Amino acid sequence: MNYELHPWWTLLTIAAAFGALQGTCAYLILLERKTAAWVQDRIGPNRVGPLGLLQPIADGIKFLLKEDIIPDHVDRVFFLLAPAVAVGTALLAFAVVPFGPTTTPPQTAWPQTTAEESSSYTPQFQEQVEQYNRTYEAVLAPHVDIGMVFNFAVSSLAVYGIILGGWSSNNKYSLMGSLRSSAQIISYEIPMGMSVLGVVILSGSLNLERIIGHQLAHGWNFFSQPLACLLFLTSIFAECNRLPFDLPEAEQELVGGYHTEYSAMKFALFFLGEYTHMITTSFLLMILFFGGWQFPWLATAESAWVVKLLVFAAKMFVMILLFMLVRWTIPRFRFDQLMGLAWKVLIPLALANLLAVMVVRHLADTNGWSNGVQAGILFGVSVLLLLLTGALTLLQPRNRRPLNLAGPTRVPAETAAR
Repeated sequence: MNYELHPWWTLLTIAAAFGALQGTCAYLILLERKTAAWVQDRIGPNRVGPLGLLQPIADGIKFLLKEDIIPDHVDRVFFLLAPAVAVGTALLAFAVVPFGPTTTPPQTAWPQTTAEESSSYTPQFQEQVEQYNRTYEAVLAPHVDIGMVFNFAVSSLAVYGIILGGWSSNNKYSLMGSLRSSAQIISYEIPMGMSVLGVVILSGSLNLERIIGHQLAHGWNFFSQPLACLLFLTSIFAECNRLPFDLPEAEQELVGGYHTEYSAMKFALFFLGEYTHMITTSFLLMILFFGGWQFPWLATAESAWVVKLLVFAAKMFVMILLFMLVRWTIPRFRFDQLMGLAWKVLIPLALANLLAVMVVRHLADTNGWSNGVQAGILFGVSVLLLLLTGALTLLQPRNRRPLNLAGPTRVPAETAAR
């Protein structure tokens, strides 16, 4: 394709990607309900359409037709703005995610369109540009050199939607849920960001497409950064407010948390934002640590773009299943446990991992170590740090107070003594 036509292809890609994203969110809700039914040994939705496949459409119609109630005691402007902020930031963060095959951009700045300026570039660089122009780009905003920073910056704005929703509801349960969410997201963004820094140092770029290209040449980052992968995985569970980190909602404690007062499409937008964020973070995990669209002997640089896209979708689907299985198998943390995990465990581990990457990278540049040697050393450091953390956890004294049955209860003293 010609460079002049590329903006039109970008618009078509945006429309197709967002349409597919909304449809995927709808059917992921059905998948989660089916997964919950399988885990809990029950049937799940099976009445609307064959095997319940039309249930998401029925749910969407239900949200559209339900009465849109706005309580009198809410701050109306911010009450209506909060769901839009939640879903808007989730969709905007998806813009820099390469969800399929891309061509790594030339290292030199992109040439201008005028003939006089284009003639000053070398033939090799012009050939790279022409190859790029002939390639279908499966990314909404291609070649954002600070793509990782942009994604973190936009994703962090999602907490404003939750805070606005909780504060504007003028409800103590909603306010408590929004305060929990702000503390939780700010805390877990620290280890998540530091876990990505190791990948950035090894890849030498913040561009997500170049990170995929580095793994294509040197192997998946998971094998050199398993600890960073675990830290990032744990952090995105907390960022998406998914069990066992769903303290901002916590039905048993806060009714519905920050969205207690919401109904109809406003509630649906909060739900849509959560699932979109879950899809985006799943794509990011696969891009940063599992090679993106690349898979040995199946999806390589020479494979068709359809194969690459299917492989990428399959990886994302596996991560989504992990989200769902964890939700229905692991109980919720207490809030003090949640904050202690971030500040006492994840952040020290992320700092130690980042320090190890910086030292190994410096020694590799000094001594000429190969990428295989670097990966082996970093893998060993990750295993050692995990074993050390496990040993310190086992040696930590338990703070278990005996149950005082003889206190202000209805149990007689002689019965408690026995």
